[in-house]
Amino acid sequence: MPPFKAGLLKRKIDAKDSKKTAAKDSSADEGSDSGASEDLIRGDLNGTEDATDSEQEGEGANSDAEQDEVLFDDDADSTFGDEEQPEDASDASSELTDSEADDESDDDNDDEDDDEVSQQSEEDSGAESGIGQTHSGSSDESDKEINQKVKKKTKQKETKEKQVKEKEKQVKGKEVKGKTKDSVDMLADKIKETSVKMQPVAQKDEYESGDTSDEEERRNTVGDIPMWWYNEYQHVGYDLDGRKIIKPPQRDQIDEFLKKCEDPDFWRTVRDPSTGQDVILSKQDLELISRIRQGQVPNADHDEYEPWVEWFSREVLATPIRAFPEHKRSFLPSREEQKHISKIVHALKMGWTKTRREIAMERRKKRVRQFYNLWGSTTEDENIRGIHKHIPAPKRALPSHAESYNPPPEYLLDAKEMKEWNKLAETPWKRKYTFLPTKHDNLRSVAAYPRFIRERFLRCLDLYLAPRAIHMRLTISPEDLVPKLPSPRELQPFPTHEALVFKGHSGLVRSADFDPTGQYAVSGSDDGTVKIWETSTGRCLRTIPLPAPVARVAWTPALGLSLVAAAVGNRLLLLNPGQDIGAHKVAARTDELLEEPPPQHDVVMDERTTTAIQWDKVKPEEWAIGVRVAVTHFKPVIHLAWHGKGDYIAVTLQDGASRAVVVHQLSRRRSQMPFSKAKGLVQCALFHPITPRLFVATQRVVRIYDLVKQELIKKLLTGAQWVSSMAVHPAGDNLLVASYDRKCMWFDLELSSKPYQTLRLHGGAVRAVAFHRRYPLFATAGDDHNIVVSHGMVYNDLLQNPLLVPLKQLRGPEKREDLCVLDIRFHPTQPWLLAAGADSTLRLYT
Repeated sequence: MPPFKAGLLKRKIDAKDSKKTAAKDSSADEGSDSGASEDLIRGDLNGTEDATDSEQEGEGANSDAEQDEVLFDDDADSTFGDEEQPEDASDASSELTDSEADDESDDDNDDEDDDEVSQQSEEDSGAESGIGQTHSGSSDESDKEINQKVKKKTKQKETKEKQVKEKEKQVKGKEVKGKTKDSVDMLADKIKETSVKMQPVAQKDEYESGDTSDEEERRNTVGDIPMWWYNEYQHVGYDLDGRKIIKPPQRDQIDEFLKKCEDPDFWRTVRDPSTGQDVILSKQDLELISRIRQGQVPNADHDEYEPWVEWFSREVLATPIRAFPEHKRSFLPSREEQKHISKIVHALKMGWTKTRREIAMERRKKRVRQFYNLWGSTTEDENIRGIHKHIPAPKRALPSHAESYNPPPEYLLDAKEMKEWNKLAETPWKRKYTFLPTKHDNLRSVAAYPRFIRERFLRCLDLYLAPRAIHMRLTISPEDLVPKLPSPRELQPFPTHEALVFKGHSGLVRSADFDPTGQYAVSGSDDGTVKIWETSTGRCLRTIPLPAPVARVAWTPALGLSLVAAAVGNRLLLLNPGQDIGAHKVAARTDELLEEPPPQHDVVMDERTTTAIQWDKVKPEEWAIGVRVAVTHFKPVIHLAWHGKGDYIAVTLQDGASRAVVVHQLSRRRSQMPFSKAKGLVQCALFHPITPRLFVATQRVVRIYDLVKQELIKKLLTGAQWVSSMAVHPAGDNLLVASYDRKCMWFDLELSSKPYQTLRLHGGAVRAVAFHRRYPLFATAGDDHNIVVSHGMVYNDLLQNPLLVPLKQLRGPEKREDLCVLDIRFHPTQPWLLAAGADSTLRLYT
């Protein structure tokens, strides 16, 4: 270190800071060495001087002084500045200042340099080099100037060193007591041992690996401004975090010359004006600069003479491709696409359509195996399995005395039991125990149980397969399950046994009926006869032979007439049983009424009815046997029913289609066909007992028509496969329908169009049903041996449902050709029942 700078340091540094300065000198030496390798561009690039040099060269001799006036931060290990000086050191500082003033008078420029150096940092590298200008020129004049300056400064340094040595001798010679002498001596010794150097910038050169452009750590954010604005400041700008970027140590022209001589990369080293750092240009940068100076394309890979590609045709078309303007809809968004997108969005919101991510999530969830506690009662398990009440696992039975290691003697197997034990070796599940009770002296003597794993496995199966349903114990007595029905004794009278058997027919008895008084009974058979019986004795009073089998017979309900309607083939015959049967006056009057036909003008029938029905004139031989009226139909007659007044009779024809139902009026000798369209295969037709209504039963449906309004009132859905017959309750509010599929349907006409109750009382086809006119009784019969008599009470209160109670099973006639009972009728006044059997008999049950 030059002696004049050592004196300056003695003035500024006190004894307390000498130790800190020595510690920082060692770290600063390493940074100062890196600065020695900084170089400038050599060759033609040196001809262009730096902007900083050009500005400061015009200022004359004061250029060096301006460079040295820039200070570093106070916190950068610097002990200079406005710090308070020890009082004892004032004499020495004044003496040094006076000696320096004498030396500085020789040269104004040197004086300014020395003054400025005294105000700078305590580091040697910073004090020696200062903040000088970067001189990049390489001309002869600049070299001469540099040589002159070097010689001039070497002389100044020698003179200053001499002066410092003289001052030191004078200070040592003086007898100074106190802290000043000791501190100065300590400081001088310390300065001799170490050299103070200062490097305010980071130890590591950020440009060591090359220019990193925008990615460099210390990026100056001052913007596009002249950098000479910061010449008088100790920083050159701010980084991205707002911290000051301290100026690096600057070199004067002498240092530049020395660096130029020593550093081989000096010729390609440039200084970054924004940060003050030296940047070594790479080979690619030099090639780029060389190509730019030669006027060439900067990128060597670019071929400026590559063939030209004609992207557009040079030929001018006479007519454009589209001569008309664009339609308005081409500038507007598509309405159809908008609707389609709105549908997709709505489907996504409603969950009908799922996105790919949702589908992937569902597939991922399905792949994950879910486990839950089989007998757990946690909330999570309840949500998964839907368990509302926790069912504990079944517990095992407690061990018995036989399972003890020292069981009582009575639990051990004797010789007989052991023999039986060994006999059941192939069927061990039949043994009394699953183990063999054994007695041990102590618990340590008990051997390992060989079936332990097996039993544990079976226990797990029990837990897994055990039923987990909660069965609520019903506290219902059997009496509550059975409906409370009255006792049959309370419902008497009703038929209980067979009283009479009417024999006389040789064929199947198809039908039977009572006269309005109940004194006589009539029957029709396949042997072609109609027999009149006395009810009380069962004696046959008269037999009327007919030319064909009789399918149906019915006694007129009118008390003033003595007529029996018989269906013989396709003819309807009205028979008078005779004067000896019933009141002879009634029989005579009936003959008088039917002997003379009514006037022709009163008999009016349309052409459709005339072609299907014909009222015949009774022949004398037919009149002799009792035939009074004969009506011929175009189809066979299978069913007939009287009206309550006895003037009308409804006839059902087989396969008659729309003309299957015919209504005959006796007083006018005319017929009517109420239907114009076929509604199905008609089975039978009945008149309502009170109101003008007609019940027509087809195979599966029963229709009710109003004869006055001539319209359909109700359609009853039987639910049966084939309806066989039906009967109307005397009050007219209930209907009983029988079917060949062993069912009986009770309809409440005021309640619903579906059966109120379906009775399954028979094991075969049900062919006949009947109501009693006075008693709440009804009976059903069919192809099985039983005739079931039931109680059917209909109350006047509409809010109370009918009471149906089966009362008695009566033994029917014998079976013939899988047929048993073909027709049944109740006595008009007595609780008697007449059944027409397939064994050619009639049976009366009382």
